[in-house]
Amino acid sequence: MPAELPPYLAVADQLRQRVASGEWSPGDRLPSRAQLAQDYAVGDNVVRRAQELLIAQGLLEGRAGSGTYVAEPRERVRMVRSSAREQHGGSPFRADLASLGKDGSWEHRTEAKVPAPAGIAARLGLAPGELCVRTEYEFLLDGKPVQLSTSWEPYALTGGTIVVLPEGGPYAGRGVVERMAAIDVVVSHAVEQPEPRLATADEANLLGVPKGALVTHIQRTYYSEDGRPVETADIVIPAAYSEIVYEIPVR
Repeated sequence: MPAELPPYLAVADQLRQRVASGEWSPGDRLPSRAQLAQDYAVGDNVVRRAQELLIAQGLLEGRAGSGTYVAEPRERVRMVRSSAREQHGGSPFRADLASLGKDGSWEHRTEAKVPAPAGIAARLGLAPGELCVRTEYEFLLDGKPVQLSTSWEPYALTGGTIVVLPEGGPYAGRGVVERMAAIDVVVSHAVEQPEPRLATADEANLLGVPKGALVTHIQRTYYSEDGRPVETADIVIPAAYSEIVYEIPVR
């Protein structure tokens, strides 16, 4: 094993190569942890960490009381983030998947007049505790969860209007840009900050991935033409299911 790698990474690399070479196929059960530890002259804990890494990456899967198996491959969806996705009206998520010939839908839960946590308030230019409308989304591809999002909108902006509930009224599910336009708020741009991290236990449960699986967390905020934040969201996309591509216009 390469000396420059930590032992668990070296073992993970060896296991990955054995899957890639076809020695083990999807659905095959790996040798026991004790056997692998003996094969690589390492401790059981090193093999455990290597397997946990590969499980998080979607290559392996653990089955309680049975062992560790090569995971069945799941098609990764190409998610393109671009300004063009906001210019057609309706839900950008549904439009994204429709362009791939796939069916996109979502489940949601909205709470009105929720005090904004300090971090959310800062992103929206509010004082901590100011009221917001919070909506939690579980986005589905062909009925299977592929993305989570928690959206916050200032209640002072939409309260008492026909778009106060993102998933209610005549503009239900129409997307932030179109909904805001209905109350004469012109959204000029959005800022997205993506970063990789590990899924929390709750996220893993909702997405059907192992706890600690790799995800991309996107912090997104929409701004009106006068520079006012009108919505902010935390979007979580599992790396095993989706690849994220940014399209940047040059003119």
